[in-house]
Amino acid sequence: MAEKTIAIIGASNNRTRFSNKAVRAYLAQGYTVYPVNPHEESVEGLTAFREIGEIPGEVETVSVYLRPENTLTVLDAIAAKAPREVYLNPGTESPAVLKRAEELGLNVVEACSIIAAGRSPAEFS
Repeated sequence: MAEKTIAIIGASNNRTRFSNKAVRAYLAQGYTVYPVNPHEESVEGLTAFREIGEIPGEVETVSVYLRPENTLTVLDAIAAKAPREVYLNPGTESPAVLKRAEELGLNVVEACSIIAAGRSPAEFS
């Protein structure tokens, strides 16, 4: 079986933020997790990447935790990695984001990626 990989865009060291809970949830599910945040050196002991394009190799899944205006600015870089699916977590989407994602041919899932991983955000308080 191929390695399960996920990039968490907007990953944070603040353990109360959903972006941090997502890192922990996917680690608990056996994924290789790539935190992406230009303002963090590491997240939960993992090296943080400044942008998704810096991640070596393929990324199967992307989970976005950014405001819609910031999400819009990273969609082209996400598309360049050709992930199987892109989770737009609640609060990341907008009509402009969805339109651009469609133009790029991204397989967008509008849902909480933590729940999609089979976990509950409440587990990671």
